[in-house]
Amino acid sequence: MIPDFISLQADLRSNPRRWLVTGAAGFIGSHLVQNLAELGQQVVALDNLATGYLGNLRPFLSENIRFIEGSVCDSNVCEEAVKGCDHVLHQAALGSVPRSIKQPLNFHEANVSGFLALLEASRKEGIKRFVFASSSSVYGDEPELPKVEGKEGQVLSPYAATKLIDEIYAAAYQKTYGIEWVGLRYFNVFGARQDPNGAYAAVLPKWVDAMIEGTEVFINGDGETSRDFCYIDNVVQANLLAATSSHPEAPNRPYNVAAGERTTLNELFGLLRDAVKGHLPSREIADPCYRDFRAGDVRHSLADISAARDFLGYIPSHLISDGIPLAVSAYVANHQSGDV
Repeated sequence: MIPDFISLQADLRSNPRRWLVTGAAGFIGSHLVQNLAELGQQVVALDNLATGYLGNLRPFLSENIRFIEGSVCDSNVCEEAVKGCDHVLHQAALGSVPRSIKQPLNFHEANVSGFLALLEASRKEGIKRFVFASSSSVYGDEPELPKVEGKEGQVLSPYAATKLIDEIYAAAYQKTYGIEWVGLRYFNVFGARQDPNGAYAAVLPKWVDAMIEGTEVFINGDGETSRDFCYIDNVVQANLLAATSSHPEAPNRPYNVAAGERTTLNELFGLLRDAVKGHLPSREIADPCYRDFRAGDVRHSLADISAARDFLGYIPSHLISDGIPLAVSAYVANHQSGDV
C-alpha cells in the first residue's frame, strides 16, 4: 500500500541506525521515538520537558533509547546529543500562533536560536541530512489552494516567521557547508498524546475533552474556516522517508505533510461529536459556541502533497475519517485515566 515506507521499515530492521529526536517527550517526538524503537533503532531522545512529558516516553525507554533532559538552546547539550548519530529529526519548538503573538521573544529563542544551535552541532558532527519540523503557517496570506511549496505569502504571526527563518537558515547552511536538509511543513497534526490542557492546546483534544466534561466547545469565527488535518502516523512516515530518501531531488527543500483533503471546523465538530458519542452514548453534547476570529489565523488551508509523493515516496496512510476514531479513542482513554 505504501511501498517506499514498507521497504524502508524492512531495511531499518535489518540495518539499525542511530537517530537524534528532539522534542522527544512531546506529541510528535514521542511517536517518532516509539516507531524507531519498534524498528530496533538506537535513539537519543532530547527534551527539556518544558512542554513535553516523560510519561510519553517511559514505555519505550530501553538500552537502545537514551533520554537526555536538556534544551536545544544549549550548544553543549546539542553537541552531546548529536554525537555518533546518523540522522537528526528536529521537532523541539514552541507552538501556537496566539501564544507567539504574546511571547515573540520566547518563540525566537526556542524556534530560531535553538534551531541554529542544533544545526551547527549537526554540521560539526558531519550529519548528512538534517530533518526538521516546519509549518504550514509559512504560507501566510497566500490565498491559492492547494498550498504548493514555492508559493508563499507574507507570514501572519511570529510563530510563522520563526519557521520560515528556520528554512532560510537550513538553505544557507547547505550552500555554505554542504549539509543536506528537509523541512516538513506540517498541516494540523492530530493523534494520541496531544495535551488537551492549557489555553493553547490543539483543537481536537481540547474539543473532545470539553465534550466529555459537558463544557462549551468554542469555535473561532463562523466555523467555515477549513484545515487539512493530518493523522500522526502520516507525520512519522514523512520524517523517516525524508531522512533516508535516495532520490536525487529529495534533499534541500521543504515538503507539505498532510492528507490532501480539507475539513471545515463545523465538519470537524460533527465528526468528533459522533466519535465521542460512540464511546459515551448517553453523553449530551451541545452545539458549539461561536466567537470572534482569532488574530494571525489563516482562513483556509489545503496541501498539495505531490512533491512529497514524488521525491520522498510519501503516501498518507490515514485520512481524517481513518484518524478521528483512533484519536478520539486515545483522547477518551486519556481523560478517563487522568493521564496527560
